[in-house]
Amino acid sequence: MSLTFAHPPHPSQLREKYLSTSTPSSLTLHARDPHDIPTFDSRSLIEPKAPILYLPPLLSSLPAFLPRSESLLPQERPPLVTETRLPDIDPASLSLHRTLHRFRPLDTHYADTPYPEAFNWSELSLPEDEEREWYCVVFRSKRRAGSDGGSLYEADKKAHEEAVSNGGLILYWYGIPNQQTGMNLATCIWQSRKHAIAANSRPHHIRAMMLAKESYEVYDLERHVLRKLAGETGVSVVPWDGGDVGW
Repeated sequence: MSLTFAHPPHPSQLREKYLSTSTPSSLTLHARDPHDIPTFDSRSLIEPKAPILYLPPLLSSLPAFLPRSESLLPQERPPLVTETRLPDIDPASLSLHRTLHRFRPLDTHYADTPYPEAFNWSELSLPEDEEREWYCVVFRSKRRAGSDGGSLYEADKKAHEEAVSNGGLILYWYGIPNQQTGMNLATCIWQSRKHAIAANSRPHHIRAMMLAKESYEVYDLERHVLRKLAGETGVSVVPWDGGDVGW
């Protein structure tokens, strides 16, 4: 299979730190299940020979006073977590963090699908008595031909860790470019809109945005509200229409 649109490494490469991996030569001898946790060498990281559909959520590590419980992790397709920890998290956001361990796109067309229909929101479940809203930012993009994906990826990684350490970022997820259209989608879920706005003014975020402006042919932002009402266990996603979200 030849891929039309190259892309920076996906965050699933971080899983390499925790897993024993096959040698690069074994990857060329056996066909792999695209839903398995991927393994890479220096070449296949940028030019994979087969589709990579394992796209787990990248969850912000919980504060030190809330140690991560391995028993809560799903056995199949577990999430990735950051090295940096959140400074704090409120109880409802902690419940959301736990159910987002199972966050995933519904199919490979997420980059061209309306946000409320692109992910498995209906499978997320929170305690019935909790009520809260969270702020979601969506990035739909198409890389400019010949742009430097490596420097953009490094800037994005630093901006992500910066956002976690300063608080508010619960989840970051991004896919790989559609091989026909080149379009991609990334999304962040924040404890509040104020947290997201504060992140915009930090140095690594500013650097990443400057590179994005140079690197993307298409770069569109959408904003949504993830809503959980008391008396229900599910969540809904609606367009943001102004005002503060969360706290």
